[in-house]
Amino acid sequence: MADAAGVSPNLITRYFGGKEGLFLAATRVEIPVTTSLDGDLSTLGARLAAGIVERWFGAPGKDPLLILQRASGERPEAAEALAAFLDTHSLDPLHGYLRDSGLDDADARNRAAAIDAFVLGVSTRRRVLRSELGDPADLQAWLSATIQRLADG
Repeated sequence: MADAAGVSPNLITRYFGGKEGLFLAATRVEIPVTTSLDGDLSTLGARLAAGIVERWFGAPGKDPLLILQRASGERPEAAEALAAFLDTHSLDPLHGYLRDSGLDDADARNRAAAIDAFVLGVSTRRRVLRSELGDPADLQAWLSATIQRLADG
């Protein structure tokens, strides 16, 4: 798992006490989805994109969520932990927000799933595969526009 994350196994043991501790720590990581849901649907894309770019470019140090994301391709328990974390902290809050914004339940669920999958795909491309996707301002602009299109249907 440490190799998949690009860190020393000793770091995982030192900071998390092993893989189980890492998975537990990752489930306690905050992501800005819920704070981004305060506002009008017409600006959801901008709010979510700002939080995403801030996390990717502004957070110092190793991100336990990134470690879990990298490990999820090789370890079933990491994939399960990541899926459960994203369902609880991203998909479900987005679904509730979209439903509360006037969409029927099925449409809200589908749009939330599309946004969640899109962000995870871009995150994997940038953070796991380490592809450059442009400077932060450009990245934020196209993330914002795409998320908004997905939210609007």
